[in-house]
Amino acid sequence: MSGRVLVVDDSEVIRQLIRVNLELEGFEVVTAADGAECLEIIRRVKPDVVTLDVMMPRLDGLRTAARLRATPDTSGLPIAIVSACTPADLDLGEAVGVDGYLGKPFDPADLVALVRRLMCGGGPPDGFRSERTERTDRG
Repeated sequence: MSGRVLVVDDSEVIRQLIRVNLELEGFEVVTAADGAECLEIIRRVKPDVVTLDVMMPRLDGLRTAARLRATPDTSGLPIAIVSACTPADLDLGEAVGVDGYLGKPFDPADLVALVRRLMCGGGPPDGFRSERTERTDRG
């Protein structure tokens, strides 16, 4: 499977980790260091999926997701939060229409599975809340 993924995280190490794992599975990966940069390049790179960290400078992941949902060109773009989130962050993500969540630290296989599912147009298997509960209960 191929497709383009825009990875947005303020940590260069995390961006590279995600990039390597997705490129090994055949995805094309473009990166951005924060939400503001994401919004600047998204129309140019036209990703199939976006992954967002929550805590970032300039424009955080949840506000970025809300802006993507509010813009007609990107309102249907699959968005996954890849972050160490609080329950409040997850509630806000659900409210703005985020399609999936993967907690840090993450298993690379879970990352690839989440991106593949979103790439194929699949929403969360049992809704966002169910996936969130499974992820946070793993401990």
